[in-house]
Amino acid sequence: MSRASRSPALDAFSANFSDNALGPVRTLGRTFRLSIVAMLQMALDLVRGQLKVREAVVMAWYLVSVTALPAFLMAIPFGVIVTIQIGNIINQLGAQSLLGAASGFAVIQQAAPLAAGILLGGAGASAIAADLGARTVREEIDAMRTMGVDPIQRLVVPRVIAAAVVAPLLAIFIVVVGVLAAFYLAVTMQGVGPGSYWQSFGSFASQRDMLLAMVKASIFGVIIAVIGCQRGLEAKGGPRGVADGVNATVVVSTVAIIGVNFVITLIYTVFFPLQIG
Repeated sequence: MSRASRSPALDAFSANFSDNALGPVRTLGRTFRLSIVAMLQMALDLVRGQLKVREAVVMAWYLVSVTALPAFLMAIPFGVIVTIQIGNIINQLGAQSLLGAASGFAVIQQAAPLAAGILLGGAGASAIAADLGARTVREEIDAMRTMGVDPIQRLVVPRVIAAAVVAPLLAIFIVVVGVLAAFYLAVTMQGVGPGSYWQSFGSFASQRDMLLAMVKASIFGVIIAVIGCQRGLEAKGGPRGVADGVNATVVVSTVAIIGVNFVITLIYTVFFPLQIG
């Protein structure tokens, strides 16, 4: 069938299917390709000693500055909510001494890395997308390529490194604040003894759980940075395109870390079942 003989309805359907159904698949492919190229470029820069350390440190400090206070404010409700919800069930079972273990598992394995990822996705990745998007629409990225400067090496790799380093630090901070908030509430309102709380916490929580949280957070940081960079480098259409890229970054990064968290948790649970330390 020639293009001239096709009906307008069929053309509209084909265009809509290509944009709405195949478009996200193509975008996912480009994002995955950018992540592979960025990882290879990072390894190559590390071997050559050409890592943009200053750019990474500046970006890491910015990410810390915009996420530290929200992380503190988010960690306290996490610890309180977990203690209240789990504490009510444990009290009915007469196992108040296990509240420390339950709070520790919830905060360390799930709440801390997810909170760190969500904070970086909301504050950090949106800033990355806005910065690179503004440079793209001002044709600064094209000018860099014309001058022989690789935008991935100069802009993407430092941001990926910064997010991968800051995310575990945020997770550790959230763990400390969340566990202390849970401990305070358990002792003052749930009637749990301080010694029994920390004994159950130490019996069930392990260094492996903390390592899992840090690995999760680091993976989330890489995913968030790559998505922010990809959306920023592909921004078009002026300020409206930059704003759309920022919005898409927040939504896609949040969905991505939730899905990846589910997969990692499932794999970890299969190979490392719950054990008493």
